[in-house]
Amino acid sequence: MIQYSFIVPVYNRPQEIQELLESMTAVHFPRDFEIVIVEDGSTVSSDKVVKEFEHILNISYYKKENSGPGASRNYGMQRAKGNYFIILDSDCLIPSNYLQAADAFLKSNFVHCYGGPDAAHESFSPLQKAINYTMTSFFTTGGIRGGKKQLQRFEPRSFNMGISKEAFIKTGGFGKIHPGEDPDLSQRLLKSGYETAFIPDAYVYHKRRISWKKFYQQVRKFGLVRPILNKRHPSSAKITFWFPSLFVIGVFVTLILSVLIHWYFLIPLGLYLVMILIDASWKNKSIRIGIYSLFAVFIQFFGYGIAFLQSYWNIHVLNKDAAKAFPFLFFD
Repeated sequence: MIQYSFIVPVYNRPQEIQELLESMTAVHFPRDFEIVIVEDGSTVSSDKVVKEFEHILNISYYKKENSGPGASRNYGMQRAKGNYFIILDSDCLIPSNYLQAADAFLKSNFVHCYGGPDAAHESFSPLQKAINYTMTSFFTTGGIRGGKKQLQRFEPRSFNMGISKEAFIKTGGFGKIHPGEDPDLSQRLLKSGYETAFIPDAYVYHKRRISWKKFYQQVRKFGLVRPILNKRHPSSAKITFWFPSLFVIGVFVTLILSVLIHWYFLIPLGLYLVMILIDASWKNKSIRIGIYSLFAVFIQFFGYGIAFLQSYWNIHVLNKDAAKAFPFLFFD
């Protein structure tokens, strides 16, 4: 029988833990489950929040020196009592049927690692909803992060990821790169003979503690990491990883042609942006969120796309050592 342990690293975010644990009190599941919270060297502790829920939920709470989210997840999994670990970010909320959905899938299609999508909760701010749209829409990312299509050999993301104790022990868990530790682990799982899958109904509400600046910094790091992962795991490379960079190049070419030749060259870009505006506004029932989504699209594509080209040049062309070229992407 599968016994689940949720693994949640946290760094100076007691309010997020409060909200996550509140959502977990409403989870409907016939068996007991464990929640492992790992305080990753925080100066603002979550211990008072944890004590509020200890009589309601089965919580294991640990404190350790700061070593980053990957090492903290490994720390929690090493101490967890369950045999299947569900990894969440502290800025997530889970719906009441989350475990039922994950458990039903694993009973009929067992895999040693799965990932689920993220969605925007009705309580999220317009900015959070706009960013969620750009991260999950078919028109921006292909919809893999937020869609309904089940995918095999999926690369789960650590804001919503399940992994068996067996697979964790076999692979050693997360590596030292961040971000990118989750697709790196997924590739090592596949190389070890374990299958991964996407469970569309095991979704979480991912708040993304974010501002425009933080969103840019986040997607920029994603762009820097991907060529590193592609070189480390060549079979994981896809042409779609180039799309944001091609978008950036296309925008510049379009602007130059519109100035030098004719403004008609702006029409394809304009149609794409109108489509984004309409789709985001309709899905969120807000023209404001639709407008925010336009900003988010440009930030996402330019932040990721330019960083991807920079990293590709350094890692694949100049053949530099990744840890020396981008030391801020690695924990000691």
